[in-house]
Amino acid sequence: MSPTNRTVVVTGIGATTPLGGDAASTWEGLIAGKSGVKPLEQDWAADQAVKIAAPVAVEPTEVIPRPQARRLDRSAQFALVAAKEAWADAGFEAKAGEDPNIDPDRLGAVIASGIGGVTTLLDQYDVLKEKGVRRVSPHTVPMLMPNSPSANVGLAVGARAGVHTPVSACASGAEAIGYAIEMIRTGRADVVVAGGTEAAIHPLPIAAFGNMMAMSKNNDDPQGASRPYDTARDGFVLGEGAGVVVLESAEHAAKRGARVYAEAVGQGISADAHDIVQPEPEGRGISHALQNLMDRNDLDPAEIVHVNAHATSTPAGDIAELKALRKVFGDDADHFAVSATKSMTGHLLGGAGGVETVATVLALYHRVAPPTINVENLDPEAEANADVVRGEARKLPVEGRIAALNDSFGFGGHNVVLAFRTV
Repeated sequence: MSPTNRTVVVTGIGATTPLGGDAASTWEGLIAGKSGVKPLEQDWAADQAVKIAAPVAVEPTEVIPRPQARRLDRSAQFALVAAKEAWADAGFEAKAGEDPNIDPDRLGAVIASGIGGVTTLLDQYDVLKEKGVRRVSPHTVPMLMPNSPSANVGLAVGARAGVHTPVSACASGAEAIGYAIEMIRTGRADVVVAGGTEAAIHPLPIAAFGNMMAMSKNNDDPQGASRPYDTARDGFVLGEGAGVVVLESAEHAAKRGARVYAEAVGQGISADAHDIVQPEPEGRGISHALQNLMDRNDLDPAEIVHVNAHATSTPAGDIAELKALRKVFGDDADHFAVSATKSMTGHLLGGAGGVETVATVLALYHRVAPPTINVENLDPEAEANADVVRGEARKLPVEGRIAALNDSFGFGGHNVVLAFRTV
């Protein structure tokens, strides 16, 4: 099929997060301003400087048969739970080839992870050291490989148009969705299952992030620890889970009578070329991603009413993002309702873009922006650059077509901005 520029829409959503085992309960938690952060109860947490995290609310083994789960890394388990929900939500009753509404050769899967099967890798290394070579699981390699979540989702839905795994740290999930949009736009696929997943609540990642001073050590107040834009913010809280959407060409969705949540307008991408972990302080790279989004897509700044910000609760990163929004959009940024949902879910690393895309799409669909919790003292620089939704959820305009942005940035200087619009 020759390259085209087809309209892409969201027809299915799925999630498993610290707030709920599906998209609906996650959304309810976000709107209610609920925190999913808890004290770490594992024995190994006693020696850690960071003793809090945001684990999933529902264990994947309650959804996936245990024999199957034993052959999947936790990150792939999350991805499969969210993908199956999104697939069913889109109205597909079976995998491609069995459902007459989808051709497997026109179906893709793009599921990202920033770290991949780190828990499998580290746990099996412990087995090797403690119990010997023969006790290492023969499933270790297909479990730990970063493309395992995408490959297993592709197998579950029968995707043959391509199965891909972008890896760009905390921008991975958003980059996966942007890649999926382009697969449909350019005619490679009619439908793509896309999103991000992560499962890194483990002693080594917790110790490593803690030692680099990236994570909050507010152990005495777990639910108040993730506090984007607050003057006392001191780092992110590690979360886990997955968020997945089903993207589809508008023509294909209309032909089968699918319910449409929103239009996936497009993406903007850039790199900071500044530092391996620190964001460019003035947000120049983010500005380039935002401008790239606007230059390459049919999007009017006046349509944008909501931003699901990356906002991890780090002193430098939160403000750089807001400066970039102000630089690109000027006075138009005054009517952006900015939500930092990581205040409730924690930071899901490579899964963040997937979960926050689900939140952004639902914000448009229901025309309401989730709150940012734990902002007791708003940073003056945040107040000068953005309208942060605090306290309670905020209604978005009920009339006309509106749009929203979902920002994701990652170690290495990766910047990805996604745009969605009501239909």
